[in-house]
Amino acid sequence: MRTIVLIGLVGFAAQLVDGSLGMAYGVTTTTLLLAIGTNPAAASATVHLAEIGTTLVSGVSHWRFGNVDWKVVRRIAIPGAIGAFLGATILSNLSTEAAAPVMAAILLALGLYILVRFTFSGIPRQHLGKPLRKRFLSPLGLIAGFVDATGGGGWGPVGTPAILASGRLEPRKVIGSIDTSEFIIAIAASLGFLFSLGSQGINFAWVGAILVGGVLAAPLAAWLVRHVPPRLLGASVGGLIVLTNVRSLLRADLVDIARPVQTAIYTVVVLAWAAAFAYSLREYLRDREVESSDAISSLREEQERDTATGAVATPAG
Repeated sequence: MRTIVLIGLVGFAAQLVDGSLGMAYGVTTTTLLLAIGTNPAAASATVHLAEIGTTLVSGVSHWRFGNVDWKVVRRIAIPGAIGAFLGATILSNLSTEAAAPVMAAILLALGLYILVRFTFSGIPRQHLGKPLRKRFLSPLGLIAGFVDATGGGGWGPVGTPAILASGRLEPRKVIGSIDTSEFIIAIAASLGFLFSLGSQGINFAWVGAILVGGVLAAPLAAWLVRHVPPRLLGASVGGLIVLTNVRSLLRADLVDIARPVQTAIYTVVVLAWAAAFAYSLREYLRDREVESSDAISSLREEQERDTATGAVATPAG
């Protein structure tokens, strides 16, 4: 019972972060399941089954708070579903011994990306309000869906930073659109796992615990997306994922590393994590007014008006 409660709390915390940051639900919960000895394919299948419910509630919550751009959802969800189904099928056919370090390496890379992206990068502003093209969103969805299923998470870590980096959509709508479209990805990945694995290795009590925790957190996360600084969440979650998966790789026996060297590696990771958080806090406090959700929304609306005015003025000239 204690394990079920702890897993439910992790599901709550992961959805709180994912709903306010646009990433890290699958990566965080999969990392936990791997840490307690779950088969990699079963861990990813468990998380994606739970995500069907949590992403549905999260999507509705983001829609109610006005955080969703439905054009983005339509253009990215279907390619994402195809990638997720393919990724689930491939992961299901890897042996546990081969899959564990592969998944840990993918999660480590995603964690590093989250940590670096949100610690050192601000929010691009020069292209706010410009449309996101299908030729950009379709390949992005395919890749993000594939990584999501094979890594047990990745839809947000791949999709959210890529769209944010384009500078064409304000952060709260990037996060809301990615979270809403993830409902389709969760269904596709779950079907891929069920076709390949059946229900083998899936603990449905754990699915239920993660689901309940995530559903309770989803409305709160959709509200928090307007208030919690993305820099601080990114630094916190990214560092945790990096530390946990460095530990998984060191325990995979791929290379014989002495205990003192392992301790030194852990120390370096923790110190780097602390430094990244301190830096991101300093940068946020320095640019707090500029990086607030309200400031970005106002700037986007202003630039959309300018773009529309220019489009009307051009034919007349």
